[in-house]
Amino acid sequence: MEHRRPSGRGGFRIALLCGVLLLAAAAGASGPATVSGELRTWHPLALTFSGPETAEAAAPNPFRDFRLAVTFSSGGRTCVVPGYYAADGNAANTGAAAGNKWRVHFTPDQEGEWTWTASFRAGPDVALSSESAAGKPAAFDGTTGTLKIGPTDKTGRDLRGQGMLQYVGEHYLRFAQTGQYFLKGGADSPENFLGYADFDQTPKGKHRYAPHAGDWKPGDPSWAGGRGRSIIGALNYLASKGMNSVYFLTMNVRGDGKDVWPWTDENERFRFDCSKLDQWEIVFSHMDRLGIMLHVLTQETENDQLLDGGDLGPERILYYRELVARFGHHLAVIWNLGEENTNTDGQRKAFAKFFKDVDPYKHPVVVHTFPGKQEAVYTPLLGYAYFDGPSLQTNQTHAQTVKWIDQSAAAGRKWFVSLDEIGPANTGVKPDADDPGHDEVRHKHLWGNLMAGGAGCEWYFGYKFPHNDLNCEDWRSRDRMWDQTRYALEFFRRHLPFTKMKQADELTSDPDDYCLALPGEVYAVYLLAGGAPDLDLGAAAAAFAVAWYNPREGGPLQTGSVAAVKGPGKVSLGRPPADPSKDWVVLVKVRGGVPAPR
Repeated sequence: MEHRRPSGRGGFRIALLCGVLLLAAAAGASGPATVSGELRTWHPLALTFSGPETAEAAAPNPFRDFRLAVTFSSGGRTCVVPGYYAADGNAANTGAAAGNKWRVHFTPDQEGEWTWTASFRAGPDVALSSESAAGKPAAFDGTTGTLKIGPTDKTGRDLRGQGMLQYVGEHYLRFAQTGQYFLKGGADSPENFLGYADFDQTPKGKHRYAPHAGDWKPGDPSWAGGRGRSIIGALNYLASKGMNSVYFLTMNVRGDGKDVWPWTDENERFRFDCSKLDQWEIVFSHMDRLGIMLHVLTQETENDQLLDGGDLGPERILYYRELVARFGHHLAVIWNLGEENTNTDGQRKAFAKFFKDVDPYKHPVVVHTFPGKQEAVYTPLLGYAYFDGPSLQTNQTHAQTVKWIDQSAAAGRKWFVSLDEIGPANTGVKPDADDPGHDEVRHKHLWGNLMAGGAGCEWYFGYKFPHNDLNCEDWRSRDRMWDQTRYALEFFRRHLPFTKMKQADELTSDPDDYCLALPGEVYAVYLLAGGAPDLDLGAAAAAFAVAWYNPREGGPLQTGSVAAVKGPGKVSLGRPPADPSKDWVVLVKVRGGVPAPR
């Protein structure tokens, strides 16, 4: 659907959630800055400046020939945050392509007083330069101000109560505020999630998510007189199923969908669509409130040579910088260098380092590969300081997860290893109507990743089935798969100190069983087809409680035919409480229990 974009330039000023704070401009500034947002830790806020009157199509180019960055400081903490041209400051609602507003987003990570200083430079290609003195000072350059930040008041799923999701040198990501470790479960499809009809200048006939219109709730966001409700409703539904991540492309020009790009035109590379990107921001902010991670796919295999012939040149630098400036303040972001990526090792390393250099929050960086190409892509990245993990496409989930966990640890930089696509491409995760049990996906992939020490899964929908990777309109088509994913995540969070455990399949005699263990303290054994499993407790001369968990239905732990065992050596764990030929998880804990991780 194409939407008209008025070029009006009203004097819009952002409505503040906690009051308007007018900050005095330095000499030579063209106007004051306004602050919008709640002045609390982990609550993203925005500074909006009145600067040069210009437009998306103007010369000089407002995206390339001007550069905004703001330095925020508190105590010994300093954070340099890139900014961007924001048209009239309300483009999501007005559709404006012109105006005099310039904006920077900031997410404070500690309470107290923060000072800020704006750098606003002008000159040919100044936005492509990393030199602080590039170009010449312009408009509000040198403006300063102070922010007083209080504590967050959010709890539960809302990411503002959990803090920034960070790579911390372990096999799991961790939230900075709560210290809790993250296991993901979510949607890999549709990859063109942002090819949505209510976003400005999106091609006709694309996503509408009509089945989720009823999931929008009063008080939820929308834009331009009520647009956007169905995509917000879709996210509400996914969160209601306990899911916490969505995988999506921000650019599929010449790719499969051909319906998502951040620029003013699919053939443009240096001018960005202010209203469309502001509308994306509304959706992403709602994802923060729902506790949903942004898994940002920056390109796909069909177009990974499109920008600068595959290099880190002007087109790619400006694209990556705009993504960071507009969306880097979100609390859970993964920068994915590309789906089924075909860039060179040197190019991938350059991309990863650029993200780490320009992103003040140092969000994790990963890359996705073709199946069977993991060795060629990932091996050269082992130990690389700016790269944090693989985005696996594989049908050998358990083995691949174990491999990259072990090899990354041996290389001195532990990776978090996620499963992001299963094959074959025509199948993926089928709709519930075609595969109500999802047995193979549950056995091989969901539990295969988690029981190897993996960081979680996102589900790809094959092209042979309804609501597939490009045309999915209804996430309820896999309602049962979301449930089974939630059951697995709940088991790990409630019952296991999983960050301390390691894959130990050798402790059971059945080669099809998975075992995750903290030897002598706690063991989890996944049984593909029930039975009467045994477990080698080694030298642990202690008593252990035995309980069973149903991965098909979730629920509380249950008692099987054996309630307790005693080491040392090999012991029989007995039989499950019901359905003896189906998959079960056996939890074996030393008497007294082992707490789950923070």
